[in-house]
Amino acid sequence: MTRIALLPSSYPPSLGGVEELTRHLALSLVESGDQVEVWTCHPDDAQPETVEIRDGMVVRRLPMPLPATNWSALQRTAITGSHTLFSLRNAADAFRPDVLHVQCFGPNGAYATALSRITGRPLVVTLQGETMMDDADIFEESRVLRSALRSGIKRAAAVTACSAFTLADAEARFGLKPGRGQVISNGVALDGVEHGDHRPVTPTRFTPVPVDPGRPYVLALGRVVEKKGFDLLLAAFAAIDPDRRTSDLVIAGSGAALEGLRTMASDLGVAGRVHFVGRLSREEVAAAMDGATAFVMPSRLEPFGIVILEAWRAGVAVVASTRGGAPEFVEDGVTGVLVDPFDIPAFASALEGLLTDTAARESIAAAGRARVRDFDWHAIAEEYRQIYRSVTLPSTGRGAGSASDVGSGARLGESVR
Repeated sequence: MTRIALLPSSYPPSLGGVEELTRHLALSLVESGDQVEVWTCHPDDAQPETVEIRDGMVVRRLPMPLPATNWSALQRTAITGSHTLFSLRNAADAFRPDVLHVQCFGPNGAYATALSRITGRPLVVTLQGETMMDDADIFEESRVLRSALRSGIKRAAAVTACSAFTLADAEARFGLKPGRGQVISNGVALDGVEHGDHRPVTPTRFTPVPVDPGRPYVLALGRVVEKKGFDLLLAAFAAIDPDRRTSDLVIAGSGAALEGLRTMASDLGVAGRVHFVGRLSREEVAAAMDGATAFVMPSRLEPFGIVILEAWRAGVAVVASTRGGAPEFVEDGVTGVLVDPFDIPAFASALEGLLTDTAARESIAAAGRARVRDFDWHAIAEEYRQIYRSVTLPSTGRGAGSASDVGSGARLGESVR
């Protein structure tokens, strides 16, 4: 049995990929006999620490501010940050984790790095593409986070990432030594079954209003931001021969680019065939996948693409971007169709091919459904458990940290431009 403190950037009930990934990892570890607590950032740094039991696990939410150049903000950060580190140290003393595991590096990673120095617990850092996919490009804008990530990578006993593409970025920009990182793919709950209560993640129906319930549709979903490439998908969809455009297009999600996409669809003359249905619940996503003719991930940049796993699980043929981690696990022409989303004619041809060739579409869908079995969460959790075993220190090696360790944790309160 291993005691793991998971420190994700966020956790349910907040919605998002990292939240779901961390939850499934935690529950898989618990089902395998490990003990897990979750220590995560409070959404609002002004809120006090809270502790709850969720899914049978202790979940601590703490304010985790990072330094600012403004003096009053810096002072507040130093006070709050010191209290948070004190609380984390007490939590570590009570839970006695064998390992601290950061999922998606942000302020949580900075505090976990400091806690590792203070307590001597080994640190595992898992990168989920946060250095590339943040809407505000925070790792370009914030010297604080860049420095914190470099420090976390240097301190870590092990670094993993969702793809080799993501590891390469860490090597190029954040000081990860080549060959030191390990790829551990993301996972999916197979057959739409939730951990714990085994409820199928399938509602009775999904009707992407105003689509005619009997009309086929191609599905795309995600945050509606520029990096997700929905504008490129719209351009490719509009480029299909109208006589061979046998399905409508449904784009699910919300974000800053939504109104621009509506305008673009109108300008391209396909507004009547494109439907923006907003953000879907987890159950609605499963049902929307289940009813789709095909699924498209058109991202300009995508570190992994867990939506591909969800489409495979639903038995839906996939078209995926070549720009990112998808080519590492999608076999072109077998388990999916890989396209450069910037090549609009080729993109349109790939979509048209799937829409008009039923045999090819069904073959790709079947191959994807078989392939997704390799991404079962229990198998993914076992890969992490091997990492934990490799980095866990003997009990005699877990010290309380030296005075210099404590001092290094205090650097969270220093001003960094």
